[in-house]
Amino acid sequence: MVDDSEWDDEVDASSSSSSTEERHLPEAILELDHVYEALGHPRRRYLCYTLLEDTEWSLTDLAAKIAAWETDTPEHAVTELQRERVYVSLYHAHVPKLVDENVIAFDDATETITAARNAKQVLTALRGMGASLDSNQETHARGDMDDEEQ
Repeated sequence: MVDDSEWDDEVDASSSSSSTEERHLPEAILELDHVYEALGHPRRRYLCYTLLEDTEWSLTDLAAKIAAWETDTPEHAVTELQRERVYVSLYHAHVPKLVDENVIAFDDATETITAARNAKQVLTALRGMGASLDSNQETHARGDMDDEEQ
């Protein structure tokens, strides 16, 4: 693990070597940035798991599904308050973050989300990381997907 102070020292040293020289991060780090941002919060990971299941979701349906996963209850048992709390969080925080990272597109008029340009890379990373992020999330997501395939 890199100590932040070491990173700062390297940045200071490189920036002091030439004031006109621009500092660039390696391209590989920049390409993965949206992946880390997208998967950095459990609720965004849940949202991304839903994209593995279906490529278009209404925000209301998405909130109900995520609330069910988070409370480990069937969707029909999710209370209106639980669904509303997830909905507000998605609408104000997580959906805009994923839109900014080009992982999803959000249609305000219909309140639907669809996969965007960076979705494939994020979903590939999510599949690869799977249970190492949160075994409950993968269990819920995979369980729902398996139930629908039968």
